[in-house]
Amino acid sequence: MDIENVREPSVPARELATICVLAIVAGAVIGVVGGAFRWCLERLERWRIHTVEWAHELPGPGWLVPVGITILGALLAALIVRMVPLASGSGIQHVEAVDRGQAEPPPLSVLPSRFVGALLSIGSGLVLGREGPIVHMGAAVGAETARRARRPEHERLLQTSVSGAGLAVAFNAPIGGALFVVEEVTGSFRFRTVVPVVLSVAAAVACSRTIVGDTPDFAVDPIAPPSIVLLPVFVVFGLLTGLLGAAYNRMVLGSLSVVESVRSISPVTKAAIIGGLIGLLSVVAPWAGGGGDSLVQHVVSGGALALPVVAWYVLLRFVAGPLSYAAGTPGGLFAPLLALGALWGLLCAGICAGICAAIVPGIGSSLSVPMAIAGMAALFGASVRAPITGVVLVVEMTAATGVTVPILAATTCAVVVAYSTRVPPIYDSLRDRMFGTPPDRG
Repeated sequence: MDIENVREPSVPARELATICVLAIVAGAVIGVVGGAFRWCLERLERWRIHTVEWAHELPGPGWLVPVGITILGALLAALIVRMVPLASGSGIQHVEAVDRGQAEPPPLSVLPSRFVGALLSIGSGLVLGREGPIVHMGAAVGAETARRARRPEHERLLQTSVSGAGLAVAFNAPIGGALFVVEEVTGSFRFRTVVPVVLSVAAAVACSRTIVGDTPDFAVDPIAPPSIVLLPVFVVFGLLTGLLGAAYNRMVLGSLSVVESVRSISPVTKAAIIGGLIGLLSVVAPWAGGGGDSLVQHVVSGGALALPVVAWYVLLRFVAGPLSYAAGTPGGLFAPLLALGALWGLLCAGICAGICAAIVPGIGSSLSVPMAIAGMAALFGASVRAPITGVVLVVEMTAATGVTVPILAATTCAVVVAYSTRVPPIYDSLRDRMFGTPPDRG
């Protein structure tokens, strides 16, 4: 990351004031839009789970109902993408491309297409995240605000700044949203960027909280800091998570390549077929579908899951997330990564518990929730290569400050291992795919 503050040319006070005012206005807009999107998505998720439960009680092939819903949702979302191609996938890679001058800022048409398309795809059960669409909607709002204010010179800056506000709204994590812009999108710390980002994030989160509430995304009981004796366990866990993160990136890119290689079938039909597969998977294992918030909440609240069940869900979501993304419908990667990380942490904690208990009697039982939370940040860091954003994001989402040191240890080790595999960060790879350039493995 480049730190550009002392040598950066000074910004005229009037120009900076104008940027800040526009950032606040755009932040407030994406706060309302993103909050409404989250509100709708939460209700769709509950409805989806209830529908699966209801379908199990139906006589005959009742399982066809939730499968049909996922097919229909994926198909309609793909039709929206056909009309607005920029609505496909996460959108974060496009935000980064705009910041680097490789693409033009998104038009306002991205907002309604992403809003409706992501509700259809995620709400129907595809394993996609809410953050990508909200980040991209934020970028569109920021760029449009500059256009309406007749400040084209600020268009890229505002799309970048308000994209961070979008991430903050997606996870109710203001500091994480601001860090996302600095660490992931721009890769630099510049006064001209940081000030509008912070103001936009503050306005966005303040507005979104009037809709979705001001509590952390996940309710976690107070956690005592794990014993220092267990720190090496988190280090080893982080090393293994780095390998998993690299493998997940390869799985995402491989799924995209395989689906794109089938040229005899239209993209809309491909999305419907993938929707059918994910819908069928959700019938067999309800927590295997959707963004994964309900699953994460169960895990971090100490809910019981047998170890074979946890391993089964790790495998299912490891495959279902990349497959869902390959459908090309609106939806992100962050939320599924967090859910997979929590499951992976729970699985490793269960395996390690017996070993730790044999070495230090009674200490293994305290691993499950801390390692699940550490797994969320570590897998995020390994895949995206934004470790500070990952750590802060997860701490804000869980308010679990007592496990900060183990989270830092696991995430740092995960990122180091992921870099050593020479598998590129996921958004670098996705951005390269936009322009048909080979990924940089340096």
